[in-house]
Amino acid sequence: MKKTTHTTRTTNAALKNSTPANAAKTAANNSKTADEIFFAEETIIANEARSQAIEVITRFLLWIAEGTNAQSRGTRATLALYCVRPDLVGCVTLEQIGEMTGISRQGAYKLAHDFRISMGL
Repeated sequence: MKKTTHTTRTTNAALKNSTPANAAKTAANNSKTADEIFFAEETIIANEARSQAIEVITRFLLWIAEGTNAQSRGTRATLALYCVRPDLVGCVTLEQIGEMTGISRQGAYKLAHDFRISMGL
């Protein structure tokens, strides 16, 4: 008798959740071809990649914006480029960046280290 009660409860719960809209969605999902599912997944992956790229660029710009004035922001931008793509700043050293921006080599190293930590590099 307990088995019948359990089955009845399960059936009643399934009937409560079963609506014409849910049935239509289930039928639509079941009728999708393999190509439709494949291309839908591509869209999801593209959206995820876009979201991640936006997050990275935002973190990058926020780190640069932490500078208190235009000169320190320029220094931070130069050091960020040095950390990511040194060829974009002429493959200069941290000491040379410090001389160009008016900070010590140690100060340049500290900011570069802070950038790497902030970005997870």
